[in-house]
Amino acid sequence: MAGYRAKTPGPAPELRDRADAVAYAAYRMPATFEAVAAALAALAARLPGWAPAEHLDLGGGTGAATWAAAGVWPGERPTLVLDRAGPALDLGRELAGSAGAPAAVRGARWTRHSIGAHLAPAELVTVSYVLNELPEKERDATVDAVAAAGRAVVLVEPGTPDGYLRIRTARDRLLAAGLTVLAPCPHGASCPLTVGDDWCHFGARVTRSALHRRVKGAELPYEDEKFAYVAAFRDPPPTATPAEPRVIRRPRPRKGQVLLDLCAPDGTAGSHTITKRHGTDAYRRARDTSWGDAYPLPG
Repeated sequence: MAGYRAKTPGPAPELRDRADAVAYAAYRMPATFEAVAAALAALAARLPGWAPAEHLDLGGGTGAATWAAAGVWPGERPTLVLDRAGPALDLGRELAGSAGAPAAVRGARWTRHSIGAHLAPAELVTVSYVLNELPEKERDATVDAVAAAGRAVVLVEPGTPDGYLRIRTARDRLLAAGLTVLAPCPHGASCPLTVGDDWCHFGARVTRSALHRRVKGAELPYEDEKFAYVAAFRDPPPTATPAEPRVIRRPRPRKGQVLLDLCAPDGTAGSHTITKRHGTDAYRRARDTSWGDAYPLPG
């Protein structure tokens, strides 16, 4: 599984046979699912009442993003999973036929697809843990293609400095293509973080099953998946909620105060100290907020 964190991408599919696909599903699929689900939930929070009419999961492999989308927006919808690795698609199709699979997953089509091929339009396009596998030119072309195909585009990468840089570059291309960034950024300005000093990423708690613990040789019943993402939308509806500051690091509670690192709608990022002087509700909300949440600053 080291290839999923490699700095230098390779052109060959990462999952070359069924053994690779099964190993990935056991080792990486739960964490990928939780990361994508968190990114999609952040998008859904900005778009109350909206649900995608169809879903295109590019590089979807065994279907983690397809399952995540079905959890965030229940119900039937045409879903197309595209991947260059046949064994991953075969296993994804098999998992989709399992008892209890959501309707959108059961009805999904699983199709071989080469990077650079034409993409049909879809209301939601997800690309998760794919850009890290591509050379830079293919990466840019892929982002441009999904920007043209999707109304909502959600990209997820490992929460490393390199993963953040890929998301940062992709975000710029989505904005240039006319999309509006809805999450995690509360603005469409340049990222205020200084490259090399910091990187924007988040964490998703993954519950480990007994099998998952055995596969990973782990003892803890959970792990935290670090990820970077961007969720953008073309022509957001009037019902979209206003942008609020985003918590970009773990909150630091102290006696009588909470330190929050926030990215703000005015395009700035910085630390804020919330105390009881800001009001009981604001202080309690700060105590209860988590890394990645939106937090409206008290007036």
